[in-house]
Amino acid sequence: MAFQQSAPEAATAIPIKLDPVSLILHASGPVFVVVWLLIFAAILVWVIAVLKFLQLARLASQQARFEQESAHAHSPDQLFALAQRHADAPGARVVLELSRRVGSGKLLESIAKRAIVTETQRASSLMPTLSSIAAASPFIGLFGTVYGIMDAFLRIGQQKSASLPVVAPAIGEALIATAIGLFAAIPAVIAYNAINKRIDDLLAALEAASEGWVEIASLSAVARGMQESIPLALQRSTSDRPTPVITKG
Repeated sequence: MAFQQSAPEAATAIPIKLDPVSLILHASGPVFVVVWLLIFAAILVWVIAVLKFLQLARLASQQARFEQESAHAHSPDQLFALAQRHADAPGARVVLELSRRVGSGKLLESIAKRAIVTETQRASSLMPTLSSIAAASPFIGLFGTVYGIMDAFLRIGQQKSASLPVVAPAIGEALIATAIGLFAAIPAVIAYNAINKRIDDLLAALEAASEGWVEIASLSAVARGMQESIPLALQRSTSDRPTPVITKG
């Protein structure tokens, strides 16, 4: 009979190892959710950082090639042909938007600005997610910490003891939640600043080059205006000529 009573007690008194993996796997409900949410956020930070660095490296190389070749373009036709050849470059997409509209310099400037806004949105994709992880991860980890400390005090009240085996698991869970929150937030802040700097450099170069593209694209409107004015001038010159008078001899 004594053996039957001691067996369940022995089963429930299995000690939890005080290493990070065991504490995470045996964490209480809210801390367990918080820890795995932060682990997912930490992995997501590195995935986003790698994708963004690869994307910006590709855009920067394509933009550099397009700017290098477009520097030798002196007519709208040459510039539009280069844009079609380098259609994946951000500057080429701006030029293609200019080629679809013909108008004055003011109109073309507004079209170029709108196209640059579109490129900004494309280059800044996933950045809000990165900034949200950087801002929210420490507070999510703090929530797990607070719950872990509360759990430690509840165990002290239940066991009527503040010994290390009673409070160590709960306090360990709390500290691990804080550590993982920082592990997710610190790389997110560093990656966000580095990626944002590259985006700003790319957009600054794009805005500086767009002024020249607008000037070249406006030449097509000037040429078209001259072609339309020539027939009108010919009509006026022929209408101003005196009609010959034919006299019968």
